[in-house]
Amino acid sequence: MKKAALFPLAARHFFMNKFLSIPILLVILTSCASYYQRNIEFQTQFSNGEMDKAEKTLEGSKKMQKDRNRFLYLVNMGVVNHMQQEFERSNQFLNEADLMVEDYKTNYASEALSLISNPQVRPYRAEDFEPVMIHYYKALNYLNLGKYDAAIVEAKRMNLILNQLNDKHKDKKNRYQADAFAHIIIGLAYEASGQLNDAFIAYRNAYSIFIGEHGYFDIAVPEQLKQDLLRTTYLLGFRSEFEWYQREFDAQDYSFQPLSFGEAVIFWQNGLGPIKDEWSINFFTVPGQAGYVNFTNEELGLTFPFYIGDDNQKKNDLIALRVVRVAFPKYIERPTLYTNGWIELAGERYTLEKVVDINAIAFKTLQDRFLREMSSALLRLALKKASEIQLQQQNEALGALATITNAVTEKADTRNWQTLPHTIYYARVPLNEGDNEVLLKMKSKNDQTHRTSFNIQGKKGAFHFMPYQSLEHLPAASWDSNGGQYPITKNAVKD
Repeated sequence: MKKAALFPLAARHFFMNKFLSIPILLVILTSCASYYQRNIEFQTQFSNGEMDKAEKTLEGSKKMQKDRNRFLYLVNMGVVNHMQQEFERSNQFLNEADLMVEDYKTNYASEALSLISNPQVRPYRAEDFEPVMIHYYKALNYLNLGKYDAAIVEAKRMNLILNQLNDKHKDKKNRYQADAFAHIIIGLAYEASGQLNDAFIAYRNAYSIFIGEHGYFDIAVPEQLKQDLLRTTYLLGFRSEFEWYQREFDAQDYSFQPLSFGEAVIFWQNGLGPIKDEWSINFFTVPGQAGYVNFTNEELGLTFPFYIGDDNQKKNDLIALRVVRVAFPKYIERPTLYTNGWIELAGERYTLEKVVDINAIAFKTLQDRFLREMSSALLRLALKKASEIQLQQQNEALGALATITNAVTEKADTRNWQTLPHTIYYARVPLNEGDNEVLLKMKSKNDQTHRTSFNIQGKKGAFHFMPYQSLEHLPAASWDSNGGQYPITKNAVKD
């Protein structure tokens, strides 16, 4: 049977003559594929490390540069240029993306349209952690350019943004409230510029986040950070703090080792972060108290009440729906191929330690957003259903059309920043005089080792910052912290 046969004849006639010029139809026709699938050429080129081709694809795509997608175009261009070591050009794109976040103003027309269609029609609003990552890349770019003061400013803004976001979400704060790695970057930049006291304060702040009440996404305190705290307190002559850290880290045998020819700081950005798809939640409509109708999902332990008042007809209409489906985005993990990595230089081995799990942050941030935004998603659906019921009462054919249209347009926004790394590691490596061949080795899950190397000049007082991105990853798979398929579980709701 042809799909057109599903439409009543009168509805098809109305559809062809009245709806084709409405922008919402464009959403209906394009929203079936996810954002990742719609941009598969760019995604494939980027994953293959073909940065020149990826950049040309971005530059040649009017769709990816549209106002509603421009933030993603800018951050992707920022990452592509960062990968090409075009650090100044990378920051130009990231600066514009940063301004978009700062100057974001609600487009009321697109917001209203999203209420009767889906969120993909409005300008992309970054997930709470994504603006933080803008400043991570800007800080890393400035470190590579030797602009340490600018790097410090950008790293400080990472936590400033988190503070602002959590002030906005006072009742339902994000789990991601502070970034320990931001403080480590601040400390590194202060050390590189000779400001040891400020570096110590930054390292101390990072340590406080790692050992805080909620921990730091199950990441252990890096041994390198412990060494940094011991070294800076020792050099600054902070005797009581130095002895306290000795006891805290069980490091009674610590001895300071001066660096004769500088050091290299290696940032290993492993794999690629998650992509978005969608999932659906079924809610049952049941009568509530004093003019309310409740949307309830017992499996997840969710109930959202809507006030109807004395309008018994509207109340009865909503209850008559019985089951409604709400679409919401979910992340799909791209598991890393490499499980661990290390640096080798002149017979010495230095472990690359995990310091940021962007994948975990993304999943948790979306879960937090789910709890805040489900009411608005249900409001969107209630408006759709109300219009559907009214049309059914006026004309059976139009009601059937509304039912089909609402089903098609109930889609989640599957856009997200998809060129971020999965996990970030780092190591500090003391250099020898002259040429140093620094080997980066990465072990895969099938126990094979991949290697790459950097040539770095060692000289007194030198500080080298070396970012490296491994793009390899395993096939995408749904994931959350409880092993389920969705960004929320009943236990998470209770917490």
